[in-house]
Amino acid sequence: MTTLKVTKISQVNPATNSSHDTINSLVLPLTFFDLRWLKFHPTERVIFYKLDKDSSSRDSFHSVILPKLELSLSTVLRHYLPLAGRLKWDPQDPKPHILVLPNDSVKLIVAESEANFSIISGKGLRPETEIRSLVPEFPVGCDSPSVLALQVTLFPNQGFCIGVAAHHSVMDGKTVVKFIKSWAHICNHETMSLPENLTAFLDRSVINVPASLDAKILDILLYFSEEKDDLRSLKLPPMEKINPDLVRITLELTPENIDKLRERAEKESTRSHLELHLSTFVVANAYLWTCLVKTRGGEVDRPVRFMYAADFRNRLDKPVPETYFGNCVFPMGCYGYKAGLFLGEDGFVNSVEIIGDSVKGIASQNIEALCEFYVDGTKKVKPGTQSGSVAGSNRFGLYTSDFGWGKPVNSEIVSIDRNEAFSMSERREGEGGVEIGLCLEKSEMDLFISLFQNGLQD
Repeated sequence: MTTLKVTKISQVNPATNSSHDTINSLVLPLTFFDLRWLKFHPTERVIFYKLDKDSSSRDSFHSVILPKLELSLSTVLRHYLPLAGRLKWDPQDPKPHILVLPNDSVKLIVAESEANFSIISGKGLRPETEIRSLVPEFPVGCDSPSVLALQVTLFPNQGFCIGVAAHHSVMDGKTVVKFIKSWAHICNHETMSLPENLTAFLDRSVINVPASLDAKILDILLYFSEEKDDLRSLKLPPMEKINPDLVRITLELTPENIDKLRERAEKESTRSHLELHLSTFVVANAYLWTCLVKTRGGEVDRPVRFMYAADFRNRLDKPVPETYFGNCVFPMGCYGYKAGLFLGEDGFVNSVEIIGDSVKGIASQNIEALCEFYVDGTKKVKPGTQSGSVAGSNRFGLYTSDFGWGKPVNSEIVSIDRNEAFSMSERREGEGGVEIGLCLEKSEMDLFISLFQNGLQD
């Protein structure tokens, strides 16, 4: 593994109007959508930026680039103030909250890597241990944990990357990307303000769901918690070391691939075309999930399930602003299936129908019914179930995040390496289609790639 050298650790405070000003305290209660992710491992992402040789020298990086990143980070934290705070659960309160005090700050690690930037930031097979070293370690054993940690790593004479680790109960993927885009905007334009489409909306009253659902979600967390005597503990489950045999790859499904898969689903399904839900999201996830189940192989009767997070910003009685800060997603599951349904030649079309029905079903049910379905389904999951999931979205637009040195050459959701998940984003080049990130052991990865590529040639 390439050596990573930490050159600086600092605490960045939100900017104030003058040296005499202080940040006002802020208390932001967690909502129903936040509570589901309270015991979830942090969301981790890394974004790579290629530089010309002059800009990426150590002198230029430390004298020009790093000061601009630090100054703009301080400014953007003024707009995203909750990210400087900590999670807290007081004895008298029914649920936790984010607390920001006047001197709170965000930890920023600066490091240097001798790795080959072109390989690490590329799309081909890479050791996952190399990627994971580029995101900061998140404190999991703390009862009042910070909610954000950042790491900037220089690859001398090549480029740099920004690693983000965020507590999932504080913001979903859309909010994480909005924060990164806001930071980039302030850095690039050397401004103190943000446009309306990047201005964080902090009012929690727009999350209008029955209060009884909070208790239901806290109950399911207790059901699975190893600390059943202390539900109020905000310690996260310990994070196991990454398997050194894990490798990562970035794949693409082009618009032509998606169209071909749609046509295949229409041809193979016994349903009418009007009954099928063939969005890019459904088709891409059905194809990837089928390839993953086939990669694992094994007994036809072994249990499998697929999970995804549905965005509820436009699904509540009153729409939630697109710039809402926090979580507004809820896990949806395809439960109770056996591997045999996906292992045969009809595996893909079966997956399309199952995931498509799940997505269509969201519109016809209220959040209470969907929460009940999730709780019941989760409790019935059998030991040994192959549980796959998708992180991210092809609608976030992360590749527009230009800090002033061009758009990213690549971005990876690092946290998919801790569970059987794949990531999804828009493609860097061209309209439509999706970019997919995946981590598997090398032997499994070889089989997956073969299945993935051969299936597109049928």
